[in-house]
Amino acid sequence: MEQIQLDINDYIATIKLNRPDALNAFNYETLIELQQQVENVRANPEVRVVILTGTGNRAFSVGADLKERRNLTDEEVRRNLYKMGDVFNMIAELPQPTIAAINGFAFGGGLELALCCDFRFAADVAKVGLTETGLAIIPGAGGTQRLPRLIGETKAMELILTAKRLSAIEAQQYGIVNEVCNEDILLDTVIQFASKMLNNGPIALKQAKFAVKQGMNTDLHTGLHIERKAYVVLLPTKDRVEALQAFAEKRKPNFQGN
Repeated sequence: MEQIQLDINDYIATIKLNRPDALNAFNYETLIELQQQVENVRANPEVRVVILTGTGNRAFSVGADLKERRNLTDEEVRRNLYKMGDVFNMIAELPQPTIAAINGFAFGGGLELALCCDFRFAADVAKVGLTETGLAIIPGAGGTQRLPRLIGETKAMELILTAKRLSAIEAQQYGIVNEVCNEDILLDTVIQFASKMLNNGPIALKQAKFAVKQGMNTDLHTGLHIERKAYVVLLPTKDRVEALQAFAEKRKPNFQGN
C-alpha cells in the first residue's frame, strides 16, 4: 500500500499521509515516499496549490513512529531525524501555497509538518501539540523554530515545555490554526479556500509567497528590495498582459502560468 498518496485535480495537489492504522506516523519509508511526492509536486507546472492531510478519521499525523523507533539504533534514529527535517524543509520551501488540512491528531512531528505549511485548517475534533518533552526529547523537525515565529516566543515556550495538547479551537486562539470547521466539510472548506487563490495569477502567487517568506527573514530595507525584485519578475509575463486585457474587456482573466 502506498504510504503517501498524491492526487492532482484542477491545479490542486493533495498529498495524503496513508498509514491510518499507525495514526499516519512517520517511519523511514514514509519519509522517503513523502520526499518523492514533494519533488514531483514542486516540478509539476499543473500544480498551483498544495494540500497536505491524513487518511482516516483519527489523525493527521502523530509524528515519528515510536514502534519503529524502539528497534532503531542511535544512528538510525539520527538518520530518521535528519530525513524528516530535510523533507519538512522541502515542503516549507515549495513555491506553491501550501495548506495543512488537520483532520485529527497532530502531535510532535505531525504538528511540525503542519507548521511547514502556509495555512492550517483544522477539523473541530482535531487536537494538536508539540508533545516531545513528555518523551524526554525535543521537537527536532523545526518545531522549536517555526512555532515561535508563528505565535511568539513566550506562547511557544509554554506549549513546548509543558507538552500541552490543544483542542482545535484553542489552537486557533493561539494563532496556530487559521480556521476550524466540522470534520465532514474540512476538505471542502480547504478546497474552497484554495480556489480563491486559483482565481489569481499562478506566477504572482509564487512571487508573492517568495517575497513574504524571504522578506520575513531580513530587515525592512532588504525585504523591500526582495519585493521589488519579485515584482519585476512578473513584468514580462503573458498573465500580466492578460489581466489588463480582461479588465478592459470586463471579463474574468484566463491565466496560463506564463
